[in-house]
Amino acid sequence: MMLFNSRIPLYRSPVGAVPFGTNIHFKIILPRDLGCSGAVLAVKDDRYGDTLVNGMFWAGMVGDDHEQWECDLNIDRVGLYWYHFGLDTRYGRRYIMKGYGGEGYLALSDCEPRFQLTCYEKDFTTPSWLPGGIMYQIFPDRFYFSGEKKKGVYPDKKIQKDWNRIPDWRPNEFGMITNSDFFQGDLKGITMKLPYLEELGVTCIYLNPIFEAYSNHRYDTGNYEKIDPILGTEEDFVELCAEAKKRGIRILNDGVFSHTGSDSIYFNREHRYDSVGAYNSKESPYYTWYKFIEWPNIYNSWWGFDTLPEVEELSHSFNEYINGENGIIRKWIRNGNSGWRLDVADELPDEFIEYIREAVKAEDPEALLLGEVWEDASNKESYGSRRRFLYGKELDSVMNYPFRDAILGFLDCGDGRDMLEIVLNVLENYPRPVLRCLMNHLGTHDTERVITLLAGERQHGRGREWQAATRLSPEQRAYGLQRMRLASGILYTLPGVPCIYYGDEAGVEGYKDPFNRSTFPWGKEDKRLVAWFRELGRMRHECRCLVDGELINYGSTGRTMGYIRDDGNEKLLCVFNAADHEISFEVPEEFVGGRTFMDTMLEQDKLRIPANSCAFVLTKAESTVIGAEIDPDPEVNDIIATD
Repeated sequence: MMLFNSRIPLYRSPVGAVPFGTNIHFKIILPRDLGCSGAVLAVKDDRYGDTLVNGMFWAGMVGDDHEQWECDLNIDRVGLYWYHFGLDTRYGRRYIMKGYGGEGYLALSDCEPRFQLTCYEKDFTTPSWLPGGIMYQIFPDRFYFSGEKKKGVYPDKKIQKDWNRIPDWRPNEFGMITNSDFFQGDLKGITMKLPYLEELGVTCIYLNPIFEAYSNHRYDTGNYEKIDPILGTEEDFVELCAEAKKRGIRILNDGVFSHTGSDSIYFNREHRYDSVGAYNSKESPYYTWYKFIEWPNIYNSWWGFDTLPEVEELSHSFNEYINGENGIIRKWIRNGNSGWRLDVADELPDEFIEYIREAVKAEDPEALLLGEVWEDASNKESYGSRRRFLYGKELDSVMNYPFRDAILGFLDCGDGRDMLEIVLNVLENYPRPVLRCLMNHLGTHDTERVITLLAGERQHGRGREWQAATRLSPEQRAYGLQRMRLASGILYTLPGVPCIYYGDEAGVEGYKDPFNRSTFPWGKEDKRLVAWFRELGRMRHECRCLVDGELINYGSTGRTMGYIRDDGNEKLLCVFNAADHEISFEVPEEFVGGRTFMDTMLEQDKLRIPANSCAFVLTKAESTVIGAEIDPDPEVNDIIATD
């Protein structure tokens, strides 16, 4: 019998993050021979440092040799809290601290890991249109070229004539890598390919930056008010948003607000603009936007790149320009977008993110505000302080790199139970409104292509020359496609919203930037893989338990991972075999005769799952206790997965 488990309602109810003012009931179950004469729940406020000590009362026996102690807790401040239990025993002071799987263990010191409690705003809600959907990330220059010749394109932009060649990667004659070659992918091209995205089941397109800039990635913003001419016009953007909405697809823009380009209307170091930039004069209206150490040539810049001068986000002038009544945030929502993804959110001040949220929600309460955070965003620290991203005053949700790490770790010889532990930690720490809108992904413009990671030779620090010349062998590619189907099966069934990085569904390969940003291979797609993603999309839209259903561990051990998604109306059993041999997996009785997806082989009460494959069975839910484990005993819960 466990002392405590933070993920099981018997011990803590409700489990997970809670709205402010929620009453939480705690129970611990102790061996009688421990001789406990008193127990307390100690709760530390992460922000203010004070600790509340809450006495627990003896609540009777559990069987002949265990006893239970209980108490209630009501948190009076929104924020992050850490808790543990203190016991007075016949052996002296003992503590219950956090162990694997949310289970408490007996410790001699309270300096060991504590349990986390996230408390968020009562009225925190997130957009209703995203849960249950599918996102698709587009690097605009590399998706599709409409063929339309553009006006106003600066002549120093190098135009690539061959769509299928790899991007420029060698330094120029000055030894610099400028990312200044363009394949002319454009907004009209995205509009033309909306039928393709609709067939994939896409409901939200996340666009990498589209504003005027002088690199192909456009994170060096030149003018927030203007679409980059090589992508098209403001009218093209309005048309894209309108046509996408007709198909049930929303558009999400990338907001790069921690820095601008040095080659911008605001800084104007390169003297491209007629404006008086901060670099040109201390009398510039933009001077207070930047962090000059010694004007004009010494200033703070993003990660030391002098082409990306950092912005003083809390400058009144800059904040008004971005978040004011007629600011950038509201302008592009008025033009049809459905929200923003914030680049490097952990480098933006909390107060500034609050201002962005106010602007977003004032213009459209259903617009999405998503942040780029690579770690657990509920307890993230940056620049010496704990971040307040998820309490209800800042972000709606975040990019979910922890799930990506878990999926890839499982496929790379990891244990299914360890992978699921990463997932369950996030589910325990994040508010429910955040979980519903998590952007789950396998790859982005900042990572190597997934198929290359899954099957290719590891980079091991080798440079661009090697990366440019290295491709998957036919055998590696076949293996990578198989593993991609397995990885995407996990991605599409975890809590949150799956996001495809353009071309991953077509089998695009590539190591790091710029090789992970090659063009979409129109006419050369891996058609079987594209068909697989279409079928995943259909399954996702038909299984409503994937919108907001609980995740319940079932049979995760070794090279097998299994879980059930349950929303009280239906249940989806998901099982993944990362071994290089077939397994037989026993299903719960209620799934016998259930509906199968994705070529799942269900033979009475057994799933036959080939090597590197997945299986899905849907049934109606009847009596599952939401949030409970199938069986809290780890030995029982390592359900049968045999050769």
